Amino acid sequence: MRRTRLFLLSLCFAIASAHESDAQESVVRAINEGGRFDEWCMREIKESGIIGGKTKYLYEFYGDQDTLVTGKTPFKAPEGYVWRTNNVLAVVAGVVKTNNTVFPEKRGDGYCARIETHIEEVKALGLVNMEVTCQGALLVGELPEPITTTKDPMSKVLYGIPFTGRPSALRMDYKADVGHEVIRGTGFSKLKPMGYPDYAEITVILQKRWEDEDGTIHALRVGTGIERIEKDVLEWVNGHEIRIHYGDITGEPFYKDYMRLKTDEESAYHALDSKGRNVVIHEDGWAEPGTVPTHMMIHFISSCGNAFYGGVGNVLWVDNVEIVM
Repeated sequence: MRRTRLFLLSLCFAIASAHESDAQESVVRAINEGGRFDEWCMREIKESGIIGGKTKYLYEFYGDQDTLVTGKTPFKAPEGYVWRTNNVLAVVAGVVKTNNTVFPEKRGDGYCARIETHIEEVKALGLVNMEVTCQGALLVGELPEPITTTKDPMSKVLYGIPFTGRPSALRMDYKADVGHEVIRGTGFSKLKPMGYPDYAEITVILQKRWEDEDGTIHALRVGTGIERIEKDVLEWVNGHEIRIHYGDITGEPFYKDYMRLKTDEESAYHALDSKGRNVVIHEDGWAEPGTVPTHMMIHFISSCGNAFYGGVGNVLWVDNVEIVM
């Protein structure tokens, strides 16, 4: 009888491990296949008449470029799709507005993703004339629509997806035009040049997350791979790898301050708790070596500063993004 119980326990463990392995392979496949950026579609949205009533287009990297989705329907990711741009539909006080900072761009026989920082103008029949600095971002995660307020911009993006693997690197092709002067453009005052340059950044982070009885989400940093692109790379660099380092990296010679734990609410990542509330993820510390993560975050940004600050003219091109296990 004891041998029978041990056999059944072993069988259950093997089945669970196989299911987890299949799920993990599915996530890696979704990241790698979507990371070719050859498939994309666009949404056609007419903005409110009070701000000019222009027809705008928002791009996402799935589907077929011949597909045109019209109307103000909020974006909903298809099953198995894990990538998201910050091209977004906003409906604030009944006013429909869009912003597009990530574009498909022809590369060889396919496409790549062009991520840029630019100024978005909002003019309301001569009554309002706003200029906002918008940073481009391409990420693995969610950006629920529509956006209904400009407050707390970091909370709008839900970074990361469930992931329990331990990859060695994030691989990609890329080029960059960076170092443009930061322009502050909040929409509530004139554009202000800040006198210092801005850079693009590529990030892959693994976390172990859990939720306490109060609904607060905590995390330990399991793995870190962050590279700030501080010079122009005007020709494609193919197969570039950002190594993922595990455990506490603060004593390593490659460690930079921008690799630090996210402990302040202004820059912290956000997620939904078990009740569906958007909450801050509290990074409490560095995980011990060998810790199994629960989530992975990947994001590419054309500007590495705070919201509404950015090097206008910065562009980051990426293609063939894949997780290296």
